[in-house]
Amino acid sequence: MKKLLLTVVMASLMVTGVQAKPWKEVRVAIEGAYPPFSSVDEKGQLLGFDVDITNALCEQMKVKCTIVKQDWDGMIPGLMARKFDAIISTMDITEERKKSIDFSEKYQHVPARFAAKKGATLELTDAFMKDKKIGVQRATSMDTYVSDNFPHATIKRYGTADEAYLDLKSGRVDYVLADAASLIDGLVKKSNGEYSLIGPGLTEKKWFGEGAGVALRKGDGDLKAMFSKAIKDIRANGNYKKINDKYFDFDVYGE
Repeated sequence: MKKLLLTVVMASLMVTGVQAKPWKEVRVAIEGAYPPFSSVDEKGQLLGFDVDITNALCEQMKVKCTIVKQDWDGMIPGLMARKFDAIISTMDITEERKKSIDFSEKYQHVPARFAAKKGATLELTDAFMKDKKIGVQRATSMDTYVSDNFPHATIKRYGTADEAYLDLKSGRVDYVLADAASLIDGLVKKSNGEYSLIGPGLTEKKWFGEGAGVALRKGDGDLKAMFSKAIKDIRANGNYKKINDKYFDFDVYGE
């Protein structure tokens, strides 16, 4: 009878997706092409805010972390295919994504901003954007925002943010929309004043969600709880602030 009961319990755990044993190792996907959140150095090593946060969270959870470099387009498919267990790559928590995957509590929330050549003007209306060329990283919240709001604009989609910045510099697009921190680090600071942020910060929940969280498979509720608790813990013990201040002069966690 005891063996039968144990079999039933184990079967129930498998059906609901709950892990029958504690997590000891976690594979985490990071893009590596979205500075200052992630980039690759000359030795091919991943570095950046997301990398440091990943290491801090795994240390807090007392699990062994293996970081996997993954192109943005393959993030959710790779998670679903169990190539890795979590995504920590500035992925916004949106209702659309929550249909297929799950998220921890947020670990950062940076507004989206447009960038353009200094002196450019901007109006967030479809009439103004008609025939304008807007660059965004493909399959991001920014992609969805411009697609929904500026249907008469020419939207150019890129595999990485750096590709969009290059086309802005070459004049092939008029604007790039990305999160403000990435634009400042990857474009504005490197342009000798030639490019700047323009327009208001964009945080509408419909498009930009609740901030960026750790993305997880549905059913891995125990891992979700572990990450959410670890985020709160590193916020409380000061480790989050140490990492934050290494990359930003403001609290990237947001309100």
